[in-house]
Amino acid sequence: QLQLVESGGGLVQPGGSLRLSCAASAFTLNNYRIGWFRQAPGKEREGVSSISSTGESTNCTDSVKGRFTISRDNAKNTVYLQMNSLKPEDTGVYYCAAAPRRLTLRYFICSSSKYDYWGQGTQVTVSS
Repeated sequence: QLQLVESGGGLVQPGGSLRLSCAASAFTLNNYRIGWFRQAPGKEREGVSSISSTGESTNCTDSVKGRFTISRDNAKNTVYLQMNSLKPEDTGVYYCAAAPRRLTLRYFICSSSKYDYWGQGTQVTVSS
């Protein structure tokens, strides 16, 4: 069973940066699409960004465009989410997830229901 572990979250001031990591155990991530999702207090989980097995990136949330960058390093079996210019509204629990099937449409790429394997989440708090 594919297991994912997020790390890199924490408390940061507005305008600061964090880099989240998603590492896999037992299996390689090379053949999976990996997505980052977040859930703010009182809100539904939303897709943030996703990267295909071949490295193609898709932004899922307009509010993070230009500030967040998803990448993967297959040699390290890790996917990253670089978050810059953080805002208080970025606060939430961030999850990485893996989709074993090929996804073509943005609607599905950014849909949590298409991802079968999930990490435990890492808390990101942006506050002064």
